[in-house]
Amino acid sequence: MSDPVAEPLRLIALDADDLSVISAHLQDAVLKRGDIAYLPAEKRFALALRRFDWEGATQGQKRRRLSALHFERVTAARSTKIAAGEGAVLSLLAVTFTESDGPAGQVTLHFSDGAAIRLDVECIEAQMKDLGPIWEAVATPAHPDAG
Repeated sequence: MSDPVAEPLRLIALDADDLSVISAHLQDAVLKRGDIAYLPAEKRFALALRRFDWEGATQGQKRRRLSALHFERVTAARSTKIAAGEGAVLSLLAVTFTESDGPAGQVTLHFSDGAAIRLDVECIEAQMKDLGPIWEAVATPAHPDAG
């Protein structure tokens, strides 16, 4: 019998609700600064992540998967508090959308320690896809209570 949790995840976001589903699956994903690419001529922003498998965690699994996330129709990308150096490690907390002139707006990738990347987009057009490798995670990510 195959492990349904091991099946590759493929998600598309065309609105803020869809994007929140991708955000939930990518919470606590880790990546290096060198895993991020902005291609202005193609209006594309892409990154490779090592996401924690939250679905597997509900069945007692602690594992990570290599995944990719990309956005189309990106007109600008700005970052805040992203450490210099290709090897700087980032931990993704959430992906949000703020509409400015519908359907255009800003997608923000929120990282730990206040780091962020903001993308100006013509509309939400994103895709997340597992790329294959799965490995045992050292620990399950935890978030201390805020209050």
